Amino acid sequence: MAIINKGSHTTQKFRAAYILLNCDEGDHSEKVTNEQISKVLKVGMRTIDRVKKKFVEEGFEAVLERRPTTRAYEKKIDGDVEAKLVQLCCSEPPPGFAKWSLRLLADRMVELGYVPSISHVSVGEGFKKNELKPWKVKGWVIPPKSNGEFVANMERVLDVYKRPYDANNPVVCMDESPKQLISAGQLSVPMRPGQEARVDYEYVRHGMVNIFMANEPLKGKRMVEVTEYKAKKDWAKFIKKLADEQYPEADKITLVMDNFSTHTASALYETFEPEEAKRLWDRFEFVFTPKHGSWLNMAEIELHVLNGQCLNRHISTMDEIKREINAWQDSRNNKGGRINWQFTTADSRIKLKRLYPSIDD
Repeated sequence: MAIINKGSHTTQKFRAAYILLNCDEGDHSEKVTNEQISKVLKVGMRTIDRVKKKFVEEGFEAVLERRPTTRAYEKKIDGDVEAKLVQLCCSEPPPGFAKWSLRLLADRMVELGYVPSISHVSVGEGFKKNELKPWKVKGWVIPPKSNGEFVANMERVLDVYKRPYDANNPVVCMDESPKQLISAGQLSVPMRPGQEARVDYEYVRHGMVNIFMANEPLKGKRMVEVTEYKAKKDWAKFIKKLADEQYPEADKITLVMDNFSTHTASALYETFEPEEAKRLWDRFEFVFTPKHGSWLNMAEIELHVLNGQCLNRHISTMDEIKREINAWQDSRNNKGGRINWQFTTADSRIKLKRLYPSIDD
């Protein structure tokens, strides 16, 4: 009774204790058949018989304790097989498969005659030892070898990020991202106690919109604009709003952005009269991130926050997405969340040393 009434015990102990209590035929208990015990406790008849037998032969403590298995298993992977597994994992998967899976590798090991038989669990143990993850693919965003153009543009961006806050010359980061307008194809089931919300995979597509994001990391300020397209004229109009509505008093705006074909001074001249285009161009200092270096653009961080907090759901119309983004923008700006950029030029020369050309060659 002590086990059932108090303390924290394993499920196996509780089950054994309940079986023995119901099997008790003392003066103050009623006889209960195995069928009744099985029905009430939801356990098999053989389990009840094993508990009773163990209690008679080995005593009460032996019933409550689960003995570790002593079965010896033959080791499937030795050094030679492990080397072949690593070699196979690093090779191209067979036709029809994008990447290796544990079961696919296990089958292939047997087909090649490396082992008579092997389970996917044993293959997984070999992966843990050698730190292999064939199911995981990491996106490549840094050049694979030394690249003088990359490091030159990277160091320029990092120098800009070192500047102290200056209201007359603010540092602003700008990025853009497409967003698909979709509505649910089936009615969703709302969340309730004990059950998560359920959203059907079926959806209806209503086109695309483009999202321009500009943020000032040192002030915790961001401006988001939703447009139907992302052509040169859309970018030029966004730049004009940035200059005249967000920073009308600034002498010069340093704008960090990716080097896209639409992000050029020519877009201003293709959108506005020459006098207006020149006026806007003189207001900005354009600083471009290197190719494969979009991670250096802090506006990308804000876009990830926007997607995670606001846009990760079904939104079907442009008006709705504008309302939701404006609400998110107001909330985010009121909090004044800043980005504390830590990566410096000194760090880059250590961590990305392989990207710097060698002048001794």
